[in-house]
Order: sequence, then structure tokens, then C-alpha cells
Amino acid sequence: MRRIKFKRVEGNTDLPLPHYATPGAAGMDLRAFLPEGAVVFETGDLHMISVGFCVELPVGTEMQIRPRSGMALKHRFVIPNSPGTVDADYRGEVKCGLLYLGAAPFTISHGDRIAQAVIADVLRLPMEEVEALSETDRGAGGFGSTGRA
Repeated sequence: MRRIKFKRVEGNTDLPLPHYATPGAAGMDLRAFLPEGAVVFETGDLHMISVGFCVELPVGTEMQIRPRSGMALKHRFVIPNSPGTVDADYRGEVKCGLLYLGAAPFTISHGDRIAQAVIADVLRLPMEEVEALSETDRGAGGFGSTGRA
């Protein structure tokens, strides 16, 4: 059985392990580790917030760090590199970049749920340089090329 191993960062004695809030949840909640106190976000602020853990993922997987819908839609927080990727061979402290787009100051406190993590399989396929690619109906059409709706 594949497992995710979490190790607490120094000073994290109280945050629960990241976990799935419901039996059908795809993402596990990540909480803010702020032992020095809350962080107040002003419009346009970007802060890297620790989640209080290091992780060991099974080979062939990644941890995708994504916004929580409530933080994004109700409070206007985005994760600029969403989804952020934690690679299977990374062993450092997991952090989440939060960018605030709201109008009034907003405070993130120690233990607040700030993001979610989804574990996904990763394919590593052989690469090949070629002179031409196969033809498709879409071709090289990019952003918006398949219509508005």
C-alpha cells in the first residue's frame, strides 16, 4: 500500500495532520503554520505560508497544492502557481503562496485552512525529437480557438 508520510517542522506541536474532511473529498486540508502570529494581507500582498509539515510521497506521485473554494470565492485568495507541485523527491518544508485580491485587509491565523492538497500519479514518458507532428482538426489553434462557450 502506498502511503504519504508527514514530518512536523520544528515548533509544530499542535496542527493536525493534513486530512480529508469528508469520505468523498479529493483534496486534504492544509493549515497555516504561523507560530510567530497571524499575517494580515492587504490587497495585492503575496506571502509564502508554511503548512507545518515536510512530506515523503510515493515514487510516481506528486502533491498538487490548490486553492480551497471558500478562500478563493469568498475571500479572493489565489495561489499564483496553481496548482503548485510538490515532487516525490522533495523533503523540505511545504509552503503555499497566497495572493490576496480582496479589497479590505484580511487576517490569516495559525491553524486556518488555507489550501488543499491533491495527490496525483505522474507519468514520465520517453521523449523523442521529430521533424513533424501528426495532423489534427484543431492544428495549432491556441487560446480561444475552439470558441467562446
